[in-house]
Amino acid sequence: MSDVQVERVGPEAAAQVLRVVQEAFAARPPLDPPADALSETEESIAALLTPHGGLLASLDGDPVGALVLDPVGNTVYLRRFGVVPSAQGHGIAGRLIDAVVDHAEGYDDVTVVAREELPRTIRFWDRQGFREIDRRSPLVEMRRPLRTAVFQAPTPDAMHALGRSLAGQLAPGDLIVLSGELGAGKTTLTQGIGAGLGVRGQITSPTFVIARVHPSLVDGPALVHVDAYRLGGMEELDDLDLDTDLDTAVTVVEWGEGLAEGLTDSRLEVRIVRAEADEVPDGSHSTASLDGVDDVLDPRRVEITPVGPRWHALSFRGLG
Repeated sequence: MSDVQVERVGPEAAAQVLRVVQEAFAARPPLDPPADALSETEESIAALLTPHGGLLASLDGDPVGALVLDPVGNTVYLRRFGVVPSAQGHGIAGRLIDAVVDHAEGYDDVTVVAREELPRTIRFWDRQGFREIDRRSPLVEMRRPLRTAVFQAPTPDAMHALGRSLAGQLAPGDLIVLSGELGAGKTTLTQGIGAGLGVRGQITSPTFVIARVHPSLVDGPALVHVDAYRLGGMEELDDLDLDTDLDTAVTVVEWGEGLAEGLTDSRLEVRIVRAEADEVPDGSHSTASLDGVDDVLDPRRVEITPVGPRWHALSFRGLG
């Protein structure tokens, strides 16, 4: 098994970072104007690293991935982000992003600037939880909240297992808001949550019943499974006579984005996305995912964002 290590570095590592940046950016398709990274020197990289440093990823001791940290206001920009072509498919980019979260304490989010001529690169960042916030041709600015945890679910079993793991963090009164296209895996994740909570009854898509209550078999909270797609608003939950108090249950709302937020000031926003073949951010044409998952498995990406005071002390990065 390959050994991937990520470390915080400063200007003393400029030569290693430069080597990674040059190799990674040289592998991109030609751009007009060319990327600024291609004109970097050891001295210019050292200057970039001096204020706040960067991260260097090594695979079996060889530097293969790098980035420069550039805090601006409440966000941290990731500059000169690159993974050398020979190391793609080992999860290097994902490990770098995880390390950014560890080193960006005190900031609200992280931001990257991509080139619109590289749609595969933009899709990569999108699948890492980044959303476009600005576009000034040819640059696309994308941002991800720091507390968003991103998981890969290559199979239904993996999605179910993620739900079971998530259930271990839940308590009475918790609200989970699920979003994702039809067939993305929302019900499979909910089935895993139900298994983890130890509730009664088969959990199925709530398409024909607006809400179902699954009582606990282990003296824990019940699971309330809601289809918000057919509700005019979440206030209609009060009219459903659910035979349980939402304050004593775990409530999972499918299609709830934009509707369920008014139920409580704390919630977990869970977004499930059907992934394509992952690309590395240098725009190469590798069809292997960053974590070595073959795209024929029709994998999903699950983004979990905790909102509100209930979750301030909890981390979801260790799930799965």
